[in-house]
Amino acid sequence: MNNKEEFKSWVLNNLTAKSGAGPAYITSIDWLSDRFYENNKINKKSIFEIKDTEVITELHSEVKKTQRDKDSIIYNKNAPSYGERYFYSASLSKYKEFLLFKNENSTIEKPLKEIIIENTIFDINSFNENVFESGLVFSENLITRFVASLLTKPFVLLTGLSGSGKTKIAQSFVKWICENENQYKIIPVGADWTNREPLLGYPNGLNANEYVSPDSGALDLIIESAKEENQDKPYFLILDEMNLSHVERYFSDFLSVMESEDIINLYCGSVRENSKKNEIPKEIFWPKNLFIIGTVNIDETTYMFSPKVLDRANTIEFRVDENNIKSFFDLPSKIDLSVLESKGISMAKSFLKIANDDSVEKDDKDTIILVKFFNELKKVGAEFGYRTAIEMLLLIKKLQTISVVSKNESIDIAVMQKLLPKLHGSRSKIAKVLDALILLCLKDGQIFSIAKSNEVLPENILYPISFEKLVRMYKNALDNGFTSYAEA
Repeated sequence: MNNKEEFKSWVLNNLTAKSGAGPAYITSIDWLSDRFYENNKINKKSIFEIKDTEVITELHSEVKKTQRDKDSIIYNKNAPSYGERYFYSASLSKYKEFLLFKNENSTIEKPLKEIIIENTIFDINSFNENVFESGLVFSENLITRFVASLLTKPFVLLTGLSGSGKTKIAQSFVKWICENENQYKIIPVGADWTNREPLLGYPNGLNANEYVSPDSGALDLIIESAKEENQDKPYFLILDEMNLSHVERYFSDFLSVMESEDIINLYCGSVRENSKKNEIPKEIFWPKNLFIIGTVNIDETTYMFSPKVLDRANTIEFRVDENNIKSFFDLPSKIDLSVLESKGISMAKSFLKIANDDSVEKDDKDTIILVKFFNELKKVGAEFGYRTAIEMLLLIKKLQTISVVSKNESIDIAVMQKLLPKLHGSRSKIAKVLDALILLCLKDGQIFSIAKSNEVLPENILYPISFEKLVRMYKNALDNGFTSYAEA
């Protein structure tokens, strides 16, 4: 049995029951082999003929840097799935793992308690590779936006089509970077949440020594995250279907301390304990290692977010287009998040260090562009303030810290996530502004007509994510007489 067949057998034995990633590894390595051999990057016709792990490590490092570059020798625009187009690095990583297994003749996975957790630099490519292995189908761009948003501000909203993976991407990241389940809680928001009690509990009015902690476990998680010995560990609250109730009713305390760095008073008087005899502090604060992720579905059963909520979050829209669904059908798989568990714990400290760096650098080009958007948004009362301005600059910085996205891509993401969510209005109010905003997304000298929006050449679009969203909003305004960022 040759090396390729051995690898195929090993991959299928280890992964088939967990995900559909196995076959894509073979296809990806074959594609890489052809490209590298044609361009004299390797002296073998197939990577499977290379058994030196150091050589594979070098190829892996190069691929991580170039796999998103559409001008690189390895990019395949006709690839049938994300696996072949973006996650070549995952394939090489898995092949290296196979070689180590073969050379050392030992099992790859070891019990967590035997693993020595060493602090390493945060590497989003590692998360990308592990996500692919779990069977989830997310573009590298979406994963980068999600992680960079968390690093920018510890409050992220995931909105869009039901079943498009909003909760899954949150689950996958917390499982990947957390040591165990004590560092995160997934809490479904109830339609009957009318105050803060489901998250923070309340003092028992009949017993001066008792505090009733919420069954959700949110308060326990916040208290645990604030302990001094846990400051180098990230903690996460995932609020599922966050807009089933009015967010301002149950989340107002969090919205306040998020900006003021003030405290939340739980009770006054004598010290109280919960039913487990654990002492509950009289006040809590928002620890710098606590992150909140909210998922949002838009339909007739939910409530819209107010501008003050959107202003305090990074809002990421999840959509499924023809390429997404085709990619999934080409590689349907059973999702198994267990393959992600604690794979990124060695990067947790580095993740927090990047998140706590709130310094920004002046960039005159960014300023000119963002001021242009400000002037147009001001015409419909959707202009942004100082907080949004600084958070956009921070987001641009974080994106370029953890990935190789270009400056235009970074600005595009910042506009999409921080400026457009508050944009809404009637056709008569907003049509001219949408026209102007769309033109800002195009190269200078371009002419735009909504009737010919499909004829705009990709090379003339500076900010494709924002452009696509604005065109959809424009069409909704024409069809319905009203438009908003939120779409059912």
